[in-house]
Order: sequence, then C-alpha cells, then structure tokens
Amino acid sequence: MPSAGLAPRRIVQLSALLSMFALFTAQIVSALLPNVPVFIAASAAGLALDVFLQYRDPGLLSLLGKVRFDVTVRQLLRDMLILVGLLRIEGINPTREQAPLLVALCLFYALHFACQAAAVVVRRTRTLPIVTRNIDASALNLSAAPPRVLARRPGHRLLTFSIPTTAGLMVTAATTDAYWGAIGVGIALVLIGGGTAYLATWLLPKKRAKSEQKVMEWLDKWLADYRPTVAMYFSGGTTSAYQANMWLSTLSSVDAKPLIVLRERFMVQKIDATDVPVICFPKVSTMFSLENSTLKMMLHPANAAKTSQVLRIPTVKHAFINHGESDKLSSCNPYAKAYDEVWVAGPAARERYALAEVGVEDKDIVEVGRPQLAPIRPYSGAPTGTYTTVLYAPTWEGWDGNPGNTSVVLAGENIVKRLLADEGVRLLYKPHPMTGSVDPRAGAANQRIMAMIREASALRSGARPDAGAAAELTRRTAELDKLTSTDFRESADEMERMLLQGAPRGDREAAIVEATLAWEKAYWASFPEWEHQIITDARPAIFACFNQADLLISDVSSVVSDWLSSEKPYAVANTSGMSEAAFRAGFPTVSAGAILSPKAGGVPALLESVRHPEKDHFTAARAELKEHLLGPSDPPSLARFNAAIDDLCTLADERRVRMESRLAAEIPSPRSAKEDAAEEAAQDPNEADDSVNA
Repeated sequence: MPSAGLAPRRIVQLSALLSMFALFTAQIVSALLPNVPVFIAASAAGLALDVFLQYRDPGLLSLLGKVRFDVTVRQLLRDMLILVGLLRIEGINPTREQAPLLVALCLFYALHFACQAAAVVVRRTRTLPIVTRNIDASALNLSAAPPRVLARRPGHRLLTFSIPTTAGLMVTAATTDAYWGAIGVGIALVLIGGGTAYLATWLLPKKRAKSEQKVMEWLDKWLADYRPTVAMYFSGGTTSAYQANMWLSTLSSVDAKPLIVLRERFMVQKIDATDVPVICFPKVSTMFSLENSTLKMMLHPANAAKTSQVLRIPTVKHAFINHGESDKLSSCNPYAKAYDEVWVAGPAARERYALAEVGVEDKDIVEVGRPQLAPIRPYSGAPTGTYTTVLYAPTWEGWDGNPGNTSVVLAGENIVKRLLADEGVRLLYKPHPMTGSVDPRAGAANQRIMAMIREASALRSGARPDAGAAAELTRRTAELDKLTSTDFRESADEMERMLLQGAPRGDREAAIVEATLAWEKAYWASFPEWEHQIITDARPAIFACFNQADLLISDVSSVVSDWLSSEKPYAVANTSGMSEAAFRAGFPTVSAGAILSPKAGGVPALLESVRHPEKDHFTAARAELKEHLLGPSDPPSLARFNAAIDDLCTLADERRVRMESRLAAEIPSPRSAKEDAAEEAAQDPNEADDSVNA
C-alpha cells in the first residue's frame, strides 16, 4: 500500500523536527547553566541540521514557516541564544568584547535583509511580460541569472553565510577569546556584503532587461517579420502537457507558418523539443498583441479555463482538434460549440456530436483524420516468436467518478493475473500518467498491479542481452537527451533559459525522429524477449509500444482509436455495469474488439484468437471500423489537415475584408474647409453672408 511506503519517510521527517526542537532546548538550558561543551555541541548541531534539511528536504521546513517559525526566526533565535550563553561564560567581558559582536551581528542581519530586498527587485526586473522559445530574443538584453543562493534562496543564504559566525562564536565560547568570534562575524559580513553588492550589479543597465513596453514593441516587430498564420493554443496543469505534445509533429509539418501560444510560464519547459516558435502570454493584456498580427487561426487540443480569453480575439478563427477521440462524453463536450470549427478524425466523431446534441452544428465539423498516427506500423499477421506481446494500457479514472472510466480498480488485477498465468505472454503495462490522481483506489490498484508484474518477472529466467546492449541504450539515450533537452545551470532562471533557447538550428526535428527510432530499437533490444515491462516514463511513447505489441487491452479511450490504425486485435474491459450488448451499442469504438468482464475470464480465448488468426472473428470489422473512426487513407491525413487549415484561414481573411469594408463605410472621409463652409452656407444663408463680408 502507498501509505506503508510513505511511513518510513514520515518517521524520518518527524524525527528530524523533534531533533531540531531538542537541540534548541539543549541550547537554551546549556546557555543558562552554563554548560560549555553541551552549549557548543547543541549550537553547532542545530545549525548543521538546519542547513542539511534546507538543502535536502525544504518541504519539511516549509511546515515550520506556516507556524511562523521560519528560517529567519530559527537562525535569529539560535544567534541570540549564543550571545546569551557567552554572557554566562566567565572570562568574557560583556561590555568590551561582547558588545562589538552584537553590533556586528545586527549589521549582518541588516545586510541579509538588504540582500533580500535587492533579490526581490532583481527578480522583478528579470520577469518579462512574455516567455519565448525557439525565438532569437537577444535584442531584449537578456543575461545570465545571478547565483541562486543570492537571488532565490534566502533561507540557504542566511544559514550558509551564518556558518562562519557560529563557528567563530563557538571557538570564543571554548577559549573565552572574543578574537575568534570577531573573525567569524567578519567573514560572514564580507560574504553577505559582497554578495549583496554583486547581486546589485544585475540592476545596472548592462544586465537589466528592457521594460514591458519595449518588450511588447519587440514582440510586435517579431510577429510582423515572422508573419505566423496558424497557432496551437494550450493552457493546462503540470501533467497535461502531453495533450499538446502529441500535436507537435503535425504542427511542424503543416504548410502554414506555425506558432505555439501558451499561458502558463512553467509550460514553456513542458513542451517537448520542437523547432516551432513558442510564446507564453501569462497576462491577457499581452496576449491581445496577436490581434494585430498576421495570425489567422488557432488550433485547440484541449478545453481550459483560459481558452475563453483567447476566443475574444475577433480577427482569429478557432478550431478544436482535441487530444484524442473516444466514445466518452468528454469527446463531445458542449464547450466545443464555442469554436468556429471542430476538427475530428472521421465519420464516427461526427455521428457522436449529432447524438450528443451539445449544440455543435454538423456544418462546423471537419474530418481531418489523425496525422500523428503515421508512425504506427500495420498488422503483419500472428506473432511468430516464442512470446505473444500484450500491451495493457488502461486509462485513468476521470473527474466524474464513473466506474467504467478505468479498468484498473475493478478489473486490472484480474486481467494482469490471467495474462501472467500464460507462459507464452510477455506483458507491457503502461498506465495513464494521471492514474490515481482523483481516486486513491486507482492509485493503490496500480501499485498492486506493478508489484504482481515485478514478481512474475522475477520468477522467469533465460538468456539476457549482453553488456553491449545496455551500453548502446546508454549511448542512444545520451544522444536523444542532447537533442530533446537543453542543459541549464542550476541557477538558470526564466530569462537565462530564453537566452539559451533562442533560434533553433532548423534541422533538429528530423534529427530527433532519427534519434528516437534508434533509441527505441536500442531500448527493446536491451531487454530479453521473455521479460515483462512496466512503462511509466515518457519513453518509450505509446506508439512505440503499439509497434511492439500483438494485442492491446484497454478501456474506452482514445488509445483504442489510435490502435485501430494498425488493425491489430484488441479488447476493451467493461467495468461500466452494462451488458455486453448495451456496451457495444453505447461505445462504437469497441464494436470490432473482444469485451472483457471485470473477472477477465475471456483472456485465454482472446490470446488464442491472436495466435491463430483463423479464430479471430473481428478482422474485417477492424478494417471497417478503422475507416469509420479515422477516415479514409486517401488523401493522407496530413493533406486533409492542411486543406482544413487553408479553408479556415480563407474564412478568416474574408471576415477581415468584410470588417475593414464595414469600418471604412462607417467612418466618414476627411473633407476640405471649402466643403465645410459650403455646407454651413446651405444651412444658414445669413450666417454665410456675414462670414463672406467679414
């Protein structure tokens, strides 16, 4: 159970907090007695523990901040107790020796707060109104970030720079010689003073970024030079980036000038490697600079709260492309009627919207296929090796609590148990990344399933690939990582990342495709053919798993629709409580596959039909359903996607022309002074005569 796994960590955390309070208590008691050895040990150990936790487990210390016992209070208390202890130790003159130490210590804290004020100002000046990637933004006077300990880690700075002070004062306590304390405080003052001065250099013109007005003027010029026509708009949480990433290959392949528009700053680094320019508009006001650009349309892979904001730009047309299609209600959300068009894969989605009656008119639905499915290899017959590879890829539990959303809770363990019972099966388990995020039962079942698979793998044995296979995977991983990521310093901030992620090489995406294929080949070669796999990382991607598998078991989700492009056998778990007939009628995507009950009793027969295609009764149905779900193979999906872009851009152009014509008709043209005088004379002849006589 997850709670059992977390218990040891919680015990360690609780022990650390109790130790900290025990050291404070020991410091207080030993300072008042005084007991010099205990006093020195408690003071030094308290600071050491605080520094250790600050670097290793800052989340734990944040709990103390909630009760107003933050790092500043803790260190101030620690220093004050040291001064109290020195007062109690004989041989130290409080007036001649300790008073200067107190003054120096107060000066240290004053410089600490000055450094913190400078850090706040520096961070504000380095927070630009927009964030970019794949755009040369050097004209914005971008610079490297200051050291993180100075600019962004006040707790680390205070504790680290306090070490010389504490060390010096402890030597003073041991020797009763204030000279050592003065040296320690002096070193701390040099560190904090020098750090503050160094941090302040980021406020000088050479390192200071341009103002918001200058940044937006630069953006307008860049948009005018780049002349984008189509953008993908995306907003979401930290785990939702996959919804946009699945469209990157398509976006980079379109004939138009593409752009990626984001709304959350953190999302800029969540988007996978691409050569397409990326602009993040954290504020609505800055986003409206797109209204005056050449942008004609936006593609929306997901509905988000901030989508309504961009829909207010009247010069841009909007198409909803979704991040996958299934028979779930979420695939025909009423929000879709807010867009100008809804782009779907094939006729099935058109029928789905008609049946749902959510306000999306049939004339606004455009069938474009699924361009990103091109890497999926087609069915090539029954498995020929020793093992039948089965991919179990359940979806997550969703927001509505419907038990039929995911099979993990009610059927997952039974499905996996029956698959593992077959000695000829090699299982690939790839759960949805959001499994357990809403329903803890799904997370617990997911953990139990993974434990079952690990145990089954441990019981198997056989020849394993040699060390060369692992070395090849390591080499290919390093190559792919180099292409798909940017190395940042630990202190790098948003502005420095913008500087490093400027204009791309232009050939990176082709290199990534080649490197990805090489990595996938090395990945699968690094495991024996008999070993089950649990795949929870981003790599290998779901399509790479498709190409390895002979059979898919999943839920009612877009995974099934995508899998059908291969025309391989599949099965869907029915945990909805519906009869099989009602389940097939209610969810058309399952009509060409086997249906598994929560007890998964049909798994042996399913495996038999995969190994012996003559027993597979759904071969023709899969081919028919594929076209119904994904549309025809000719013309190719990308060609249909490009045609849909051209058509919607044309509608945007026509609307602009109409609006400009209407605006021109409403605004009267400038007239000369003689025309104004003639009109006035016609209205009042007497007044006109007076004007002429004058």
